[in-house]
Amino acid sequence: MSNRYLTAKQAAKSLDISLSTLYAYVSRGLIRSEQSSEGRRQRRYYAEDIAKLLARREGRKNPEKLAKDALHWGAPVLDSAITLIDNGKLYYRGKDVVQLVRQHSIEQVAALIWTGDMAKADILFDVDIFISAQKYETMLLHLELDGAELTPLQELQTFLPAAAADDRAAYDLRPASVSSVGARIMRLMTSVLAGDVPENLSIATMLQHGWCPNDEQSKMLFNATLIIMADHELNSSSFAARVVASAGSTPYAAVLAGLSALQGIKHGGSTARIEAFLNEIYAAEKMRDTIAARLRRGDVVPGFGHKLYPDGDPRAQLILDLLNRHYDTPELQRINAAIAAVKDLVGDSPNVDTTLVMMARILNLPQGSPLALFALGRTIGWIGHAIEQYERDRLIRPRARYIGEHPTK
Repeated sequence: MSNRYLTAKQAAKSLDISLSTLYAYVSRGLIRSEQSSEGRRQRRYYAEDIAKLLARREGRKNPEKLAKDALHWGAPVLDSAITLIDNGKLYYRGKDVVQLVRQHSIEQVAALIWTGDMAKADILFDVDIFISAQKYETMLLHLELDGAELTPLQELQTFLPAAAADDRAAYDLRPASVSSVGARIMRLMTSVLAGDVPENLSIATMLQHGWCPNDEQSKMLFNATLIIMADHELNSSSFAARVVASAGSTPYAAVLAGLSALQGIKHGGSTARIEAFLNEIYAAEKMRDTIAARLRRGDVVPGFGHKLYPDGDPRAQLILDLLNRHYDTPELQRINAAIAAVKDLVGDSPNVDTTLVMMARILNLPQGSPLALFALGRTIGWIGHAIEQYERDRLIRPRARYIGEHPTK
């Protein structure tokens, strides 16, 4: 039995309860169970649910420890109806992301997250009400003439404040208005990233025209990737966006906060380290020997494994499946060999950050595009979290536990 499951005796012993109490917890929905492959009459119990009950019990005994641990992959700190991560799967408003990728556009998924109704996508993303990136291109030109070499993310951080100053509707924080502003932000960001392409196209088509004009099927891959990246519960960038929204700042400010957190090397900015790692092992004659040498030096293998997905990141697997289905190139063969080598030596599968870098290599995307795609997709989630926070109308203002020197009397 894997680490994900416990037998009835193990579960009862962990909780220090009787088997009858364990079965009562199951009937009340506190612990999930399923039939074991070892026998028709045997059931196995989710270790994750046991751990949650133990943490809740510890929290009642020691609330200070619960509060301290909550900010680091700990107990939930606020309510959200957007994303559920459960049993290795990802859901937006109760809908499996795999099915959303197969059946819907990124615009429809944005409408689902913001309003709960995918049918509103056409109204929200009406091309006649968008701010064009061309309006601010002279500003970027001046920066380039001054010698600035901006990454795609820095370009977004340059354009958004200027657009915010022109979008007076952004101060209307009611859900319907914020959804419309969110659509304008998404369109503007896509226009900045794709470059000089028609702006009356879908988001995925704009990216395809700008980045892969001769590869029609890349549009499908862009659409899928943006849906996969749209939200991931309460990560650091989404929490930053919620904090800013809780203060009553505009959706533009919330997105800028998300972008600032995302580019950190412990979040989306890890794509740069992953890229360097892949370059290292690709250049080596023997991948396994190079990876083993890293491990002997005590260096980590970046971009593999994920705390929330012990059996593998389903978002990464979805991107890899699409790449293997639609692209048969030497680059992809090299990527699959690298994944197999790391899996064999470390036991971990790639996370979604790594597959973004791999996709960029296969499609020959511009420098910085993995993080840019991450940001564009996740903007949908940031807007969704901002809407929830505006509706809650409550400032996020936790207290700090003072550990410094106390004043003398």
